[in-house]
Amino acid sequence: MRWGYIAIIILVMFFLYPIYVLFLVSFVPPQYTVDRLYPDQIPVALTLHNIIHAIENAELTGALDKSLIVATIVGILALVLGIPAAYGLSKLEEKVATLITTLLFVVNMMPAIVIAIPIAADFIKIGLFDSALGLALAQELVVLPISTFILLGSFQSIPRDLENQARVDGAGIFRALFDTILPVAREGIIATFLLAWMTSWDEFTYAILISPIKPTLPVHIYLYTTRGSIIDASAFSLLLTLPVLALTLGLQKYLRGEYLGGGIKA
Repeated sequence: MRWGYIAIIILVMFFLYPIYVLFLVSFVPPQYTVDRLYPDQIPVALTLHNIIHAIENAELTGALDKSLIVATIVGILALVLGIPAAYGLSKLEEKVATLITTLLFVVNMMPAIVIAIPIAADFIKIGLFDSALGLALAQELVVLPISTFILLGSFQSIPRDLENQARVDGAGIFRALFDTILPVAREGIIATFLLAWMTSWDEFTYAILISPIKPTLPVHIYLYTTRGSIIDASAFSLLLTLPVLALTLGLQKYLRGEYLGGGIKA
């Protein structure tokens, strides 16, 4: 058991070390980090100058606003489209539902650039190119299969007797869904929204091809840091990572098996 804890600690340190390096480069004066052949691993001094300098010279407001708008649209669409899809699949035999859900992931098996280029060409024709809505619709191709998969697990784990009882009591199919099924599957729905939001937040390929003129935050940071310094790149990377870390910590309580399974324990 002791070796198991040691292995977990080593694994956690392995994944957290890059974030720690971002912290050092972003908040420690450069003479202790990038200016040295062997940078200090323990912060001997802290400064906000690196972050302030990066933000003042990057004009992040527009890109940040677009990323927030796109990610929110993607999260909402994931629920609006995923809930009825998963609910319908939950009524089928498990083998059939699994087969259909697997087919939904075909898009994710293909290189994103292969799909994004024709989408961008079509969006130019219909006026969705470089728009928040157009980018959200494109990113939904990646998010929707995952969202449907999670929601399907939630709905399948809810005893059918619960819905049948609501129908016997006079509730129609929509009332049974909204008043009985969705409240029980609340945790799975919240997890679906947050995962969809995070996927959109740092998505890059669709964003750079479909929204290159008014880019999202990841694209804007990439374009800026390719012309900037290591310190600016680290500061931006940290700014992009912090919301994801915060959401991940908040999402932990929804990633239990019984929550993604609709909150029903056998």
